[in-house]
Amino acid sequence: MDDSQPTGEPPGERLGARATLSIGQLSRATGVPVATLRAWESRHGFPVPQRLASGHRRYSRGDVTAVQDVCRRRDAGMRLDVAIAHARTGPVSRAEASVFAHIAARHPAQPRQRLRKRTLTSISHAIEDEMAATAQRGHLFGGFQTGPQYAASRSRWADLARLTASAHVFADFDDLDEGMTHQHGAHRPVLVGLGPTAPMAREWVVVCDAPGLSATLIASEAPGQSGTPEEERVFETMWTVDAGAVRDAARTCAQVAAAAGSHRAADLLSGDLAAPAYADHDRRLVVERLMHRIVRYGEG
Repeated sequence: MDDSQPTGEPPGERLGARATLSIGQLSRATGVPVATLRAWESRHGFPVPQRLASGHRRYSRGDVTAVQDVCRRRDAGMRLDVAIAHARTGPVSRAEASVFAHIAARHPAQPRQRLRKRTLTSISHAIEDEMAATAQRGHLFGGFQTGPQYAASRSRWADLARLTASAHVFADFDDLDEGMTHQHGAHRPVLVGLGPTAPMAREWVVVCDAPGLSATLIASEAPGQSGTPEEERVFETMWTVDAGAVRDAARTCAQVAAAAGSHRAADLLSGDLAAPAYADHDRRLVVERLMHRIVRYGEG
């Protein structure tokens, strides 16, 4: 069946205005040969066409943008499968991004728990301490909700940043201009300002993506807790040492930071975080070490 020509739609096979391009039109708009587009669809499930009853493919203008994005990333040296994964994810804006929602959608099998803030603090410190102990030059991201909450951990994160290749901190910082990223220096965290209505301003995030440790804690604050004592606030929580989920969380954080103006994050998206996730570590051993640290903090 040849659907490369821009033939008209037979009666009764109307599609929405969003999917009106034939594969031939998509090819001409992107410069990618029809045979290559079909090979990508067969091997990678991308791009995904809508089908007429006759079986002909139809594409949207969004598909043009996505294919062009893959071409740009490949020209920059990114592997095809990684470039396609980025195109599927789509650009993440600082105003709209929710790390929790993104990981929940991409990794629906990840278990969730409702945990209090004091428990999140124990898990967070356990991940941070384990990262410091492994001394690997990885990438660290932290979501603190508000500037004052980060202030309580500023010295700790300054020390952690010295052990990492990069560190980014997200919060609704009152002292940062909206839309600006404050660069502290090569070995200090990059502070990424969030607006008070940004989804990440309600989230608690710790992501460590390093050769020796892949671990993340992501939590979304439950609504209706305005009168709840600080340490008793409850969060819907996921935490995992799955390398794929950790890399997805790191990419989402980096996209938010890059949208806010962090050149360091933009470099990560085309560099370390564009590569496949680090090979899975011994998860049992990592979880065992983390659990020992969590129990120690809980007892303290």
